Amino acid sequence: MSVERALTAFAGFMVLLSVALTYWVHPNFIWLTVFVGANLFQQSFTGFCPATLFMRRVLGMKTECELASKQ
Repeated sequence: MSVERALTAFAGFMVLLSVALTYWVHPNFIWLTVFVGANLFQQSFTGFCPATLFMRRVLGMKTECELASKQ
């Protein structure tokens, strides 16, 4: 799995988790949803996302481009 696909899956999971926590635990978890949305928005313009750094450095994942050039 590429970093780009993993990032999309992670963001989707975080949104669903934050909505569930808001509904069942405490309404202030809505701020987690806001943070994830704001991070996705800024990442679409800057290309920078801290989760991507973690996935590349710690988990050793490759980008789509790196995977395509490998074949």
